Formats: sequence, structure tokens, C-alpha cells
Amino acid sequence: MPGCLWPSLRKTAVILCLLLSSTSLSSTSGQAMIPLETVKLWADTFGRNLYDMVTKYSGSLLLQKKYKDAEPNLRIQEVDGLELVKKFSEDMEAMLHRKVEAVKNLVEAAEEADLDHEFNESLVFDYYNSVLINERDASGKYVDLGAEFVLESNTHFSNLRVNTSLSSVQLPTNVYNKDPDILNGVYMSEALNAVFVENFRRDPTLTWQYFGSSTGFFRIYPGIKWTPDENGVITFDCRNRPWYIQAATSPKDVVIVVDTSGSMKGLRMAIAKHTISTILDTLGENDFVNVIAYNDYIHYIEPCFKGILVQADRDNREHFKQLVSELVVKGVGVVDQALREAFQILKQFQEARQGSLCNQAIMLLTDGAVEDYEPVFEKYNQLDRKVRVFTYLIGREVTFADRMKWIACNNKGYYTQISTLADAQENVMEYLHVLSRPMVINHDHDIIWTEAYMDSKLFASQAQSLVLLTTVAMPVFSRKNETRSHGILLGVAGSDVALRELMKLAPRYKLGVHGYAFLNTNNGYILSHPDLRPLYREGKKLKPKPNYNSVDLSEVEWEDRAEILRTAMINGETGSLSMDVKVPLDKRKRVLFLTNDYFFTDISDTPFSLGVVLSQGHGEYILLGNTSVEEGLHDLLHPDLTLASDWIYCITDIDPDHRKLSQLEAMVRFLTGEDPDLECDEELVREVLFDAVVTAPMEAYWTALALNASEESERVADMAFLGTRAGLLRSSLFVGSEKVSSKEFLTPEDKASVFTMDHFPLWYRQAAEQPAGSFVFNLRAPEGPEGPGQPVVVTASTAVAVTVDKKTAVAAAVGIQMRLDFLQRMFWAATQQCRAGDGPCPQSCQDSDLDCFVVDNNGFILISERPQEVGRFLGEVDGALLTQLLSTGAFSRVTMYDYQAMCKPPSHHHSAARPLASPISALLTAARWLVNELLLFLLEWSAWGSQRAGRGAEAKAVFHHSHKHRRQDMLQPCDAEYPVFVHQRAIQEVNGIIDCGACQKIFVMQQIPNSNLLLLVTDPTCDCSIFPPVLQEATEVKYILLICQDVRVTPAHNASIKCDRMRSQKLRRRPDSCHAFHPEENAQDCGGTSETCASLPLLLLPLCAWLLPTQLLR
Repeated sequence: MPGCLWPSLRKTAVILCLLLSSTSLSSTSGQAMIPLETVKLWADTFGRNLYDMVTKYSGSLLLQKKYKDAEPNLRIQEVDGLELVKKFSEDMEAMLHRKVEAVKNLVEAAEEADLDHEFNESLVFDYYNSVLINERDASGKYVDLGAEFVLESNTHFSNLRVNTSLSSVQLPTNVYNKDPDILNGVYMSEALNAVFVENFRRDPTLTWQYFGSSTGFFRIYPGIKWTPDENGVITFDCRNRPWYIQAATSPKDVVIVVDTSGSMKGLRMAIAKHTISTILDTLGENDFVNVIAYNDYIHYIEPCFKGILVQADRDNREHFKQLVSELVVKGVGVVDQALREAFQILKQFQEARQGSLCNQAIMLLTDGAVEDYEPVFEKYNQLDRKVRVFTYLIGREVTFADRMKWIACNNKGYYTQISTLADAQENVMEYLHVLSRPMVINHDHDIIWTEAYMDSKLFASQAQSLVLLTTVAMPVFSRKNETRSHGILLGVAGSDVALRELMKLAPRYKLGVHGYAFLNTNNGYILSHPDLRPLYREGKKLKPKPNYNSVDLSEVEWEDRAEILRTAMINGETGSLSMDVKVPLDKRKRVLFLTNDYFFTDISDTPFSLGVVLSQGHGEYILLGNTSVEEGLHDLLHPDLTLASDWIYCITDIDPDHRKLSQLEAMVRFLTGEDPDLECDEELVREVLFDAVVTAPMEAYWTALALNASEESERVADMAFLGTRAGLLRSSLFVGSEKVSSKEFLTPEDKASVFTMDHFPLWYRQAAEQPAGSFVFNLRAPEGPEGPGQPVVVTASTAVAVTVDKKTAVAAAVGIQMRLDFLQRMFWAATQQCRAGDGPCPQSCQDSDLDCFVVDNNGFILISERPQEVGRFLGEVDGALLTQLLSTGAFSRVTMYDYQAMCKPPSHHHSAARPLASPISALLTAARWLVNELLLFLLEWSAWGSQRAGRGAEAKAVFHHSHKHRRQDMLQPCDAEYPVFVHQRAIQEVNGIIDCGACQKIFVMQQIPNSNLLLLVTDPTCDCSIFPPVLQEATEVKYILLICQDVRVTPAHNASIKCDRMRSQKLRRRPDSCHAFHPEENAQDCGGTSETCASLPLLLLPLCAWLLPTQLLR
């Protein structure tokens, strides 16, 4: 298609050259003329009237004058980015060190309590069970383990109801709450209550503190009520959390080897699949993994990963789970080939200095029919047994148990038998205890920090808000001499750190209009970044994206194509670099072109690196003013003045008496000396006082305008507003509050319009990049759960810059909000104008033979004769016109990338009607549903064992999870590219003719002065539908080689390109410590058979369900 357009484009270019010198476009085949001078007159008249009105109501000239008058008291200082990032890093290090000290106190107290505790098999002890607290039975008495537990709402803990005097204990459903191991552990850990409280007293910025036991209980402070999920199940198990797994073990390379021979059919294969998924859930970003299936031959379940290990990040783990769920059984199992392959991968990676360079393990899952395995271990693992082998006997058959135990015990591993779905969790956890032994015996208390995460399992009530955390954790050991060789891990102690609190130590006002700070980990993943978008909307709900905590730095700072910035930060270097960047704005509809300076350094004693970004130009300078406290206080106390609620002017979250204060109230108390205990940022407070004094006259100016406006017949503007680089906001209404068109504007609900921790307001950021004295106009549409509504208001804003000693800094931005219909009336009135002496105007934009648009510099329509076109992109409405504007260079198409997009997965059905076409498939679907429901019923009501009754509920939860896993979500993570269209300021006017085949369409584009607006006038009589619409929509990036006409590329070659991308592994920095082996380790503590109590019908029912495979339903 593009090739077909060249002749017509060349023809159009020739016509344009001939016409550009003329004063008007002649009529073609009876079409109306569009006088160029008239269009320019309309644009100039509208621009002049608009400028006069906006400058009047905003008071922009007055504000500019006030800052000019204040220049003697102003100083513009150049920002030293490297010193700034080092200072921020030191402050963050000090904050994180306090969290580490709190966790060390917990570890020491727990180990001391264990030393003093003697295990008591018959211990009877009541404790506060998080699920049962405050629960009563039918007679009104508190249930067992459910005594009264006082809970109060606490702002420091996200307004959740908590008890800051005591901790509470949570157990997953499959753990018996009165098991002797549990009772002894809970009793011993009661000693932590006093430490929790004392830690919080010393550091009131601490959030959740906890101890996760190796037996499964979870003690959390402050105490909280725990609610089961929709199935009545508590699936949260602290031992599955990344902080527990990372603290309990060193990094590891794992090869999972699974038997897919015919003997594994039915329930055995179902258990094996679930066991593999459980193993994968215990791996993290510092681990490496692969999965090999074997029967008559071996095959990698992901052929692209043949012969290698891949990082066990979330994407790879989920990919493996999907492939595991599709495994089928056939043939005879030949285990020796699979074991050889596994050993060879591990050996090659170790020799090549790849992978974790720490623990190495093979996980063997089979029903036990293994032969010819001893020679393999003699060849690869006999001398030093550097590779641990963990064996999982699948099913109830115990004939081959001795073989499986021999393999584990002779290779420093652990043997377990898994005969039900519910057994998998507890038995898989055993391997973590084995891997932790060397660290425990050596008493190495390594400090670990996790990736960013949103703990939606723990705090479901916070699912609609953005609470990203990192955890600092340390292992807790038994220090008893008699158990030293066993290396007993008691559990893990940890505390959460809210990343927003950490980022507050990089004050926003020091970074300028477009600047920001960000954090990333040793694996290159983002901890905090203004462009990190962890949530997506599904219907009316916000949900966490599946891969929200594994977004790489190169996917956010994607202009760093050579990954120079990423490499330096992962290596913990200190330095700087500059980059030209394209910054998305306004929900990715617009773009700013900036040159940014990046400054970076590491945060000592953590795996994190900090980056600070300053934009060149005005972003390199900070404005420093000076005024008296008395004068500033007077001007600060005005009802229409507010401060950025997310910024830290004064520290109010430490002293409980300060937590109810707003930042403005705290600042006033600080300045008046009313509260000497308050700590405030004196530099920022000084800037706020100065801005309050300079901007104070605006209030009187706006008030006078409002009084006059009430007498005017026509309503002009709803409100005026201004913001300063110190986060100060002033606003004044020209109409009653009930008549304001956009009530959310300048409120916390409309984050784009206010100062936040991540960014300055949109109207401020856009104004800062407009030419001096020019206004930027933006159409605002009310936001609803289903998306934006019909636009009704327009904002106009301009920047106020100050120059001192040839240095220019943006001091403030000022603007108004007006109704769209007023702007439209102004425009239609302006297009009634014509040159003096012409008599009555021969043409107007409201004539039927002319089509007029006012669009902004990104092509969005503000004014059209057809209301339904307002707010839409010009290319949607008139593809021919935008295509021509692109070809003339008046507009340019900018390709942007979004590596955090969510896309609809491709359909697996060739025909949507196909599943309905066969009555057999419908019967099979119904049969499968009935079996599933019967299975769930029996799982819920049948007991799995005397003290393991909770396993039925766990199996039910497992079933629900796997059933849910098979259903494809509507959206899945993907990479996308999208276009943004930008007007080139140098081209102020364009005119020409578009060849539409049967007719020609005349058009004129004219810049509207002192604004980001353009006037477009076209001839509506010519049908140009041969030109397709030009859409501003994202398309998924497919990582396959494009097939060109002159090059033949086979599907195999395409697959190879995709394979190479999957195999590629980005640079990462390994953790500093490794604990793989210890000479005193007792390797004979290597497991035994597990207890099984499931009834035969319950064992057979899942088999029946699995005998109705999904393939039969296709």
C-alpha cells in the first residue's frame, strides 16, 4: 500500500509548490475557494482575543511582574546532580539501616528464647489466632484461640484496624493450629512481643514486623484480624514468600527432572504437575532453573531453553507452569539419560561462571521405577557431591522407596513421598531446610532485601491502592549445641519498608519540573520509578499486573538502548551520563522531547542503586528566595492556598500527635514556634514563604475579577490557579462552587492536576516547555470507571520564568479553567471577521462548504461543527488531512514504546462457534463440570487425617487455583508500540490539495498565535474515504523477523529469532554471599516416607477429572 501512494504524493508535492505562492486556493471543479489571508485573519483574531482573555483572567502578566520585582531577593543556583544523588543515597542508607537494626533485635530475641525453651510434647497454650480472634460461638462465648483482641484504626498502617500492643499469629489452612510443633514455636516466640513494641517505639516509621516459622505459623505485629478467601481458605503461607525463601537459602541452580512415562498417568501426573509448580514458586530472581521431562527419550519442556538454565523470574516461572500443565504421559521411563543431561547443564554453567555460582540441585519426580542410576552419580557426583539431589516419590506405591531414598541420601539431598495434592506444599518445603543447613551451622545471618511487591494476599483491602513494599529479612537459627550438625532453621524475621517513604528522602522540589528519582535492584528490576505502572484496569476494578515487580530498568528508560545506564547501576557504580529522551504525557497521548542528565550511585549495604534525573535547561537550576517569617506567615494563611500533600515539608509520621496535622498546619506550628518538637525541611519552608509573599497579590486580583464577572452577562472562566516549584497551589473561583464544570480539578482525586511525589501537574509540565508568553490549552474530559466522558472544560496555562545572572529557572505556572462552549463561541465569532473594505464577509467557518477544526499540537480536536468529534484524534476523523499534514512535515509521527502494556491473548480456537458445533463436546464439558464439582464437595467435607484435616481445604484451594490457572485471563503482559503525533513549531502555515481520486480536497493549516493550537480549514464536499483513518492506538510488538518481499524467511527462522530473545539473559549482579556446603553438615538427615490418610474415593475422583482432558472438548 505505501508503495502505491508515492505517485500521488509526488503529484501532490508538485501542486503544492505551484500553489504556495498564491494568496488563495482556487476552486477545483466548482469547489469553493479558501482564501489564505482570511484563514490567517481568523487565526490571528481568535489568537489575539484568546490571549487577551486568558492573560486577563489568569493574571499571568501580574505574576510575571511580581517575580520580576522580587529578583533582588532571588538567587538561581546550579544543581550539582552528583552531590545530590550521593546525599539522597546517604539518607536512604541511614533509614534502611534503622530497619535492619530492628530485624536484628528480633533475630537475637528469637534465638535467645529458643535457647531457653525446652520442647514440651504435651504443652497446652492459648494464643491470639489471627483468624479466630474476636469470634464467638452460637452461645456468645469466644471460640477456642479466639479471645477478645482490641483492634483500632491506625493511619500509620493504612487505616487498617490493628493492635499496637500485641502481635497475632496466622496459620495456613493446612497447618493444624494445636500441633505440638506449632504450640511450642508460638509459645517460644511470645518473647518477640516486647521487642516488636520496643522497636516501634524507637523507630515510629517502622511498619509491619514479623516472624515466619519453619513450621508454618506467622507472627505479625501489630496484631491484625485475618480473613479467609472466597473459598473459606487461608492460602497465605509465610514460607512461600520471597523474603522467607531468600533469607532461608542462598541462590541456587535447579534442574527439575520429571518422569512422563506411562506409569505416571492419571492422579500421579496431576500430583507431579502440582509439585513442580510448588517448586517453581519457591524460586526467585537470584535463582536459575530448567525443566526436563523423560520417558523413552528426554526433552526440554521449552525447546528454546535446551542445554541452559534461565533466570527464575516471574515470566519464566509462569511460562514453565503453563508448559508443565500441558505434559502428557507415554512410553517407558529411562532416568539415566535425564540425570546425565541435568548434571551436564549444571557442570557447564558452573565452569562457564554462569547461573547463581552457589547451590546446585536436581529435583527428581517419579513414581519410583528407576534403574541404571548409580553409574550416573558415580561419574558426575561421587567425589565432592557438589550437586544435591532431591527425590519426590509420586503416588502411594512404596515398592521403590528405598531406591529414591538412596539417591537423596547419597547426594546430600532429601527424600519425600507425595501421594496427594495436599502433601505437595509441606514436602517441597523440606528442600529449603536442607539448603539452609550450611548457613545455619556457620551462624551466618545474611541480610536480604526483596524486589518490590504489593502484598495483596496479606492486605486485600489495599488492592485498589498502590502500596509497594520491599522487605528486609534475616534467618533465625537454633543455637543449641546438641542440634548443631542438623542446622535447624527456626524461621525468618523481617520488616516491610514502604517504598514511597523511602522515596520521600529524594525531595521533589530539588529535582525541578521534569526531574525525578528512581531505584533499581541488583537484577536490574525497578523498585520505584514515576513510570512504573503496577496496576491495570479490568472492567471497573484495578488489579496488579502479573509481572509488576519484574519490570526491568531498560523497559522504563528504554532510550538507553546500549544499556549503559543499566550496566553502570547494576554494577553499583557512581557516575553520570546524558540522554535525549521522549517522555510520555497525558495517558501517553502526548510527548515531551528532553535532554536528561542521569546521576547514579549505590546504596551501601543493600542490593539497590539510586538514580536522579535532571532535565537540561531550566531543570539544571533551582530558584532560592528570601523573605521574613512574619510576612510569609501572613500570606500563607489563606483559605485557597494549599501545599502538595505528598511532599514532606515537616515530618508528621513519627509523633502520634503530629499524624493528624496537614503539612500546612505543621509548617505554621513550626514557624510560630508553637511545637518545638517538629522537624521541617528549612530550605523548602523558606521557598514556600517566599512564593506565598510573591503570589499573594494574585488573590486580590482574582477576587476583583470575580466581582466584575458576576455583573457580566456571559460566563468566561470557572477558576484561576497557579502553582510554584515549592508545591504551593493557589486557586480562586469566578463562579459558585456548584457551577464549576470540573470539580475534581486540583483535588487529590485528579492526580494529573496536582503536585505528587512522582510529578509536577500536567498543566505545569506542558507550560514549562511552551515558548515564553505562550499558553498551552488542554481539553479535559471527566474520568469515569468506564473511561473518559464527553469533554466539557479546557485548561490554559503558561509558565513564569525568572532570569538572574543569565541563568533562567521556571518559578511558577499560572492558568485558568474555562468551559469548552465559551471557547467555541469565541472561535465562531472570530471566523465572522474579514478584511476591512471587503464588505459583508463572503465566507465563514459555519458555511456548509467549509469545514473548520481547532486542534492542539498533538492533533486532538478542541473545536468542530460536529460535537461528537470534539476530544477525538484528527486522524480518526479525517485520515486524508492528517496524512497530508504528515507528508508536508507540518506534523511528525513519533513511535513510542510501552513495555508494561497489557494485551488480549490470541484466541486458541480457529472458530468461535466450533465448541458449540459438537453435541459430544457439550456433553463432555458437562460431565467434566459435574466431576469437578463432586470432587470439590468431597474435598471440602472429607477429612484427610486426624491432625491434618485442613489438608482437604488446602486441596480444595489447590484445585481452585489450578482450575483458575487454566482459564486465560482477558489481558496478559506484552510489549507494545504506539504513535504520538506532534506539530512542528517551525511550520506555522501550510496549504494544499489532496488528490482523492474522483475529486480533490483543498485544505489550509494556520498556527493560532501565542498558543499550542492550530486552525484547519478544509473543503467537506470531496469524499476522501480512500484514505484510511490514522489511529493513535497501541499494537503489540511481535518478536519475529518481518518477511520482506525480496527475502524468503522460513517459519523455523522466525522461531529461531524468538528463541534467541527468550534465551538472552541480561546483566545482573549476584548476591555477595553464598552458603552451599559445610563440613559438619549431617547429610544422613535425608527424609523418609510421609503419612498418608486419604480415602480411596478421594484419590480416584481427581483421576476421573483428569481423564477428561481439555483436548476432548475441542
